[in-house]
Amino acid sequence: DANAMFEAIRLYDRLTSERKPEEVFEIATISGSELGGVGADRKIVAELSEVLKAFPANEVILVTDGYSDEAVLPLIESRVPVSSVRRIVVKHSESIEQTAALFTRYLKMIMENPRYSRIALGLPGILFLILGALAVFGLVHYYFIAFIIVLGAYMFVKGFGIDKLAKRIYIWIKEYSPPPLPVQISAFSVLAGFLCVGIGIYLGLNAVAEQNLDWSNWLGVLPQAAGAFIMDSKDLAVIGVCLALTGRAIRWYFERDARLLRNAALIVLIGWTRQILEAVSVILINPKAGYETLIFSIVIGILLSVASILIVIVIHRSARGFFKKTEEQKEFEEG
Repeated sequence: DANAMFEAIRLYDRLTSERKPEEVFEIATISGSELGGVGADRKIVAELSEVLKAFPANEVILVTDGYSDEAVLPLIESRVPVSSVRRIVVKHSESIEQTAALFTRYLKMIMENPRYSRIALGLPGILFLILGALAVFGLVHYYFIAFIIVLGAYMFVKGFGIDKLAKRIYIWIKEYSPPPLPVQISAFSVLAGFLCVGIGIYLGLNAVAEQNLDWSNWLGVLPQAAGAFIMDSKDLAVIGVCLALTGRAIRWYFERDARLLRNAALIVLIGWTRQILEAVSVILINPKAGYETLIFSIVIGILLSVASILIVIVIHRSARGFFKKTEEQKEFEEG
């Protein structure tokens, strides 16, 4: 910078001695910022504007030290014409200045950019804190183990992207908006239904285990095992399926969906399936028990199916105004 100023004075003296009567020369110094970037450019433009207010020059002779001319020259040319550029480069100083500026830029990036400061400052900071804590308690000999654990944990988190996953989960929780109440009821009912079915399966398997069957003759004991499984699992399994369907029926009621009626009929039929499963399990456990109850349950189930279908048709016709029409129905009526 000093070399550039001395060159400007020398050039001023020479031009003054050679100037024409209508020419007036003046020396002005402007500077950017050691941190560079947009802030430095804006500072140069602001100082140049102040100089032009005090001395409205019609042309400029730019004298620089040669560093970052390609960034400064367009800024000056956008305000006033540049008639000449003088670069003052001292031997070996240009590369030193560029290296110093580059080092300063990267140091600023490390200090201010969270992406790099976490690695360059955060990780060493944790290691130094651990070293200090171990030194206080006289456990410095464990520092290498702590170093390996911290470094390994950091590499594990970065390698598998756990930090990014945690960030996405945090954003999702922060921006999560609960669905409408009918959807929540339906989802809860499905979850409760799955739990009931799962517990029912567990009870069925437990009942089979308590039979102490000889599985070497698996073909002979398979019906008894199936009967014990059905006998102990049927209640919760049927309740679970009915719960899931009931939640969906509640959702369709609020949405005025005509599928509500078919779903209600299906709930009745699945509820009666419990009687059929009980009759089947009794026969599997004891083949001599008779099949009259099974036939009776199936016949009643068929009658319930027919009755449910008729009731659904009647209710659908009488409450047609309650249910919303689907897009297919609207298109059919329109054309």
